[in-house]
Amino acid sequence: MTPISRRLFLSTTCALVPGAAFAHHGWSGYDTSKSFEVTGEILKSTYENPHCEIEVQVEGKLWHFVLAPPSRMQRRGITAEMIAPGKTCTVFGYPHSSKPDEARIEYIVLDGKRIELR
Repeated sequence: MTPISRRLFLSTTCALVPGAAFAHHGWSGYDTSKSFEVTGEILKSTYENPHCEIEVQVEGKLWHFVLAPPSRMQRRGITAEMIAPGKTCTVFGYPHSSKPDEARIEYIVLDGKRIELR
């Protein structure tokens, strides 16, 4: 590799790496000092990267719950059908500190079975 092509490669790499690192969010926006557990009906679900997500109606409030990535959900035995709309689930998680209707989920209970997501 010539010195010029090496510099071009390093410049391009340095320019792209921060964007890739920033693309995946961290969990710092969730308040782990305020855990909670609720049960409700799944109204909407997505089973795709970067994380599976469900919307659940709980005592008149619509929650947006962030689950694990699909690959981890599959390894834990959770299929898209298990989190389909109309199903009931119990979740344990942490609320988002600035989005009052969002939470990160640590475990989910489906069909009476507790499944760890982290």
